[in-house]
Amino acid sequence: MLVEHPRAVPGGATVRDRLTQPRVLAVACVSAVLVLLIGLQVAAWVSGFDGPLASLARDYLGTPKSMSVPWAGLVLALVGVNARRRVYAVAAAVGIDAVYAGLRLLDGKSFSVGNGPTIVLTALAVVAALRWTGRERADALKAAALGALLVLATKVGDVWLHVTTAVRPAVFDEYLLLADHALGDPSWVLGRVVDALGPEVYAVLHWVYIELPVAAIVVAVWQLRRVVPTGQWPTHYLVRTFLVLGLVGPACYVLFPVVGPMFAFGPDGHGFQLGDFWPIALPPLDHDPAALPFDEVTPRNCMPSMHTAWALSLFIHTRRDIDGTRAPAWLRWGGAFWLAATVAATLGFGYHYGVDLVAGVVLCLTVESALRAPERGWGLFRWRLVGFGTAVFAGLLLTYRYLAVPMADYPVLAGALVLGSAAAVAVAFHATWFAAAPRRVAEPVGVS
Repeated sequence: MLVEHPRAVPGGATVRDRLTQPRVLAVACVSAVLVLLIGLQVAAWVSGFDGPLASLARDYLGTPKSMSVPWAGLVLALVGVNARRRVYAVAAAVGIDAVYAGLRLLDGKSFSVGNGPTIVLTALAVVAALRWTGRERADALKAAALGALLVLATKVGDVWLHVTTAVRPAVFDEYLLLADHALGDPSWVLGRVVDALGPEVYAVLHWVYIELPVAAIVVAVWQLRRVVPTGQWPTHYLVRTFLVLGLVGPACYVLFPVVGPMFAFGPDGHGFQLGDFWPIALPPLDHDPAALPFDEVTPRNCMPSMHTAWALSLFIHTRRDIDGTRAPAWLRWGGAFWLAATVAATLGFGYHYGVDLVAGVVLCLTVESALRAPERGWGLFRWRLVGFGTAVFAGLLLTYRYLAVPMADYPVLAGALVLGSAAAVAVAFHATWFAAAPRRVAEPVGVS
């Protein structure tokens, strides 16, 4: 009996392999996401708070939790379709949002948007999967998956914040207050500065702080602007770093639970705070720190500062284009502004201690080193850099926890060591990915 063998293709794979492997991987990923969402939803129902599926249902039929994230997800998804379809998708999303917003206002509810982009993003993925073929289908589905992951990541993140309060009833803020003394107590300093600058500056910093996903989408769209005309996806772009940071960083919240100065030492501690100090006066430095029992509402999401890590990754990705050429001035200045404003907000609003930000910087550079330029492989240069960053990150957390008292007693030495270790990781990162990277002459490129 004759047996027909699959036709071989270059690289040792068969045509059947090339067709089935991506499909199997996609089904496996979708199945894993569904299992995760269902599991978190069940846990949320048992614990008495909203889960990811309930929140997602409101994005479709009710009042969305966020007005900007659904639109950011749709904009990211549109990098995979042509200009004509982008216009249709945006028009449909705006129309649906207008209808939903009008119905809410007629019902006496507050103004909100976000239903339209959620519905259109879902429709885009369904139409691409069922109606389109070839590269057109592949690009649309990949972009839609990125947009959906951005939205779902925020839903999972909300549940994880509830988990941190359930599994860690006590927080380590007393340790960080001592450790932060080595950096000059920057949250108290910036808190007074922000108060003195007035409500206008506060409003700008608050908008920057909460709209970080919007800035990330601007950078991501710029990086992915050539996908449709060229059919090629870059090997690395900002969304990958954002998603991996969001997966790795929050795991530390249960290892090192911290609520922040304005909660532990300020007016928003719901009766659990050690006093109303922030930002007017520095609390007495207790040389016998202990875990502080806290409420069941405030997330333990300070260590490390993920806003700092994400803002730094945005800054890094605005330095150069994906081909190694220098980024345009508006993007470089925008990235620098967003990083500076985010740092000012995290400290000036009392959300973080200075040592949180240092840990966030090291985490960002380590994750970015693991993901950057995958075509260069995992040689000694990458293992060395990722290992160094991981060791410094772990060392910082252990130092904050077990050497907080000596850090407060010898602040100059301790501060120099903390900042010096982060600087060493930054220098190694720059030497590996920027100083040694080839520089090319930029060529004018049309934006699709």
